[in-house]
Amino acid sequence: MAAAAAPPVLPASAAPVRTPGYYVRQRLLANGPAMAGLAFIVLCTGLALLGYLILPDPTPNANDGLVQLQKQPPGTAVTILHRPLAQGRGAEPSVLQRWWGGAPARSQAVAIAGYRIVGDTLRVQPYRVKGALAEPELRLALPEATGRPGSAAELQRLVEQEHIEQRTYWLGTDKAGRDVLSRLLLGTRISLGIGLVAVLISLLIGVTVGAVAGYAGGWLDSLLLGLMTVVWSIPGIMLVIAISLAFGSKGVWTSFVAVGLTMWVDVARVVRGQMLSLREKTFVEAGRVLGLPTARLLARHLLPNLLGPLIVIATSNFAAAILLEAGLSFLGLGVQPPAPSWGLMVKEGYDLLGTRAGLWLTLLPSTAISLLVLSFNLLGNGLRDAYDPKTPLG
Repeated sequence: MAAAAAPPVLPASAAPVRTPGYYVRQRLLANGPAMAGLAFIVLCTGLALLGYLILPDPTPNANDGLVQLQKQPPGTAVTILHRPLAQGRGAEPSVLQRWWGGAPARSQAVAIAGYRIVGDTLRVQPYRVKGALAEPELRLALPEATGRPGSAAELQRLVEQEHIEQRTYWLGTDKAGRDVLSRLLLGTRISLGIGLVAVLISLLIGVTVGAVAGYAGGWLDSLLLGLMTVVWSIPGIMLVIAISLAFGSKGVWTSFVAVGLTMWVDVARVVRGQMLSLREKTFVEAGRVLGLPTARLLARHLLPNLLGPLIVIATSNFAAAILLEAGLSFLGLGVQPPAPSWGLMVKEGYDLLGTRAGLWLTLLPSTAISLLVLSFNLLGNGLRDAYDPKTPLG
């Protein structure tokens, strides 16, 4: 009886079979600028997700400004006295409420130059900005300052431990005395949120219109192509104004939707062009012969082949949406005060150009916008090269 034939042995030097996605990842990982951009995007995403939980000023919109501290330079350190609010503290917000919308101020903050306790009286020297008139010393009864009665020693300990804070404004304050660092960090949530919503809306509309136009062809393609051309010819700002008028408001969510509805044409044109070439392929003809429904043929067999170009254009649209939102907020057509939009912060700094504070109040949000847009552009270029089979590995 003949022995069973042994299975063929592959040579030790034979390279393992890799999927196309493996080579895409390797090319992307080997692209230093793209990975640097991705790292910065991940950092900004983490800051946006943590939001109010990590801000020095966790009040809604980081809007707790002190009149005495207007337009202070970066690194300003002051002593803050916290006095109880006249209406009481109110209910403590939950962690989820603080994460989403911040927490109201639990006390009245007052900037002071110094303090001393004499008997049952707290004597406070008001904070004085250079060039301002000197204010008289404030005298507060200790029970009023602390909100609790008790011995002088106990009240002194409570004042020093619970009601005196040493605060440093690492990036200075704006014209309303608000912490620029807190508003800059919170602005990442608006910028990334604008980009995300805009990309999702543009993909939803653009992929649908482009796929239908490219696959159907004929009069439907001509009609949809004409619609794209008309929308393409209208300036984005005019579309945003029209959409804002239609919604009857100029809030944050209106800006999100308006920016998204101005960016779908780019996606639709790319999808239409790709679909025109793919619909003539053999596998599409085979699907038609087998009687596959058109919707399934599009969703399961044609659109997955567009994943690479869609990812690249999505990163490009993300950067464009951030720039468009910043420009609209600068013009007063986007996010409205007191929301900490980077474009709105640039406008506030621009209004102060010529003063000592105008330089950094304009430069800081402008730098944040530039770095985030540059990161998305670098990532988009890296993805474009990664999906190109001609790009060498490493």
